Amino acid sequence: MSARPLMLPRQYQWWGLIPVVAGLYALSLVAGVFTGVLAGIPGLLWLLTGLSMLLLPGDPRVTAYMALASLLALLLSLPMVFISGFGDGVLLALFAMASFVVAGRLSLMLTLTSDVVPQPDEDLRMQVKVGFDEAIMGYFLIAAKVPGGERAKRMCDEALELGRVLDERGWITNPASMHLAPLAPDQINVQSGKRYGFDFERVSFDSGFVVDPGLPGAAKWETHHPNRRATAWMFRHPGPPRPWLMCVHGYRMGEPWIDFGLFPPALLHRRFGLNVLMPVLPLHGPRRIGKRSGDHYLDGDLLDLLFAQSQALWDLRRWLAWLRANESQPQIGVYGVSLGGYNTGLLSNYDDQLAFGLASIPVIDFAETLWRVIPPPHRRYFEARGLSEARYRELLSPVSPLSLPTQLAPDRRFVVAATADRIVPAAQPAMLARHWGVDALWYQG
Repeated sequence: MSARPLMLPRQYQWWGLIPVVAGLYALSLVAGVFTGVLAGIPGLLWLLTGLSMLLLPGDPRVTAYMALASLLALLLSLPMVFISGFGDGVLLALFAMASFVVAGRLSLMLTLTSDVVPQPDEDLRMQVKVGFDEAIMGYFLIAAKVPGGERAKRMCDEALELGRVLDERGWITNPASMHLAPLAPDQINVQSGKRYGFDFERVSFDSGFVVDPGLPGAAKWETHHPNRRATAWMFRHPGPPRPWLMCVHGYRMGEPWIDFGLFPPALLHRRFGLNVLMPVLPLHGPRRIGKRSGDHYLDGDLLDLLFAQSQALWDLRRWLAWLRANESQPQIGVYGVSLGGYNTGLLSNYDDQLAFGLASIPVIDFAETLWRVIPPPHRRYFEARGLSEARYRELLSPVSPLSLPTQLAPDRRFVVAATADRIVPAAQPAMLARHWGVDALWYQG
């Protein structure tokens, strides 16, 4: 397996002319409020991202915003047919498709591979797939809240104090000493639910997780009242015991309508005959504290991620304790996707009874993931005040899947990854595979 040669650097990326022309055309259609919304918004984004691609190539946010604008314009081209005319609507759709492919193509061209990552396909089909990844990343970036002003100063000050406390207590060199093993909950609430023709149970209990009061930001974390209730969607068969599959969702998921799409009950529960438990991660779904599921997990105060991941580990271990307390020697495997893959890797360090662990497209290095898209002025400010990417990675080491050896048996560790993933770069699943001592299973996507 050989690495693909790096794309030669260019002063100007001429592909940017396509979204520039698309943006100018879309803006020419603006003739009122409705056309301003339908054509003006994507037109402005095309113009800005096209010029940025042309004059300032290399910023990963450019292709993300461009793909998002293209997907938005494609959806809005249909009402434009009735407002501005058939020809204008069709031409807007064609520009949207062309700019979408440009975003995917350039992103794919900038994808770095190595000897452990297969070379991704570079055909039109892959460029479209990458375009969808970029559009999702664009949504994540627009929805994110990056701390600024006094909040940024306070966060940097607290990061210095957090590092001092972690060092003092030895939690960076010995992360296991930070995470106590939870007991099984003794009071459970179970409600019946039905979605898409599937009967399931909504199970919940008090999380019981408490942040060490000596950590900066602990008092604020305790004010997140909706987050205190651990919740899961459960499918179980009546009759004799069956194997359990714990499914851990990705970022901004945690609601039945999307979790059941990622972990289809028709396949896992009905066809494979498994009992299925889908825990909701902290700050997601019914546990959210913002307008959107997942707010403040990977955005806002960067230090909150340490608390969120500590609670995620606590809650997942508590779900396992509950199953084992109520089942006779249950076989339990864990399957996590993206953020869920991270938690699968982390959980495997603290549980030696899992039947297997399957981490699919797992994010592994949050410091690299966030620093890649944080605005440059914020990065420079954080680094000037002592919060560099390397220091942030060190602060997160107590909740890193790479900080301890996995407890999974060698033949029970599985990593699945995509060669051209733009949300979770291929190098990150490769890191977990190397840590687990296995070969990742790669697919072209």
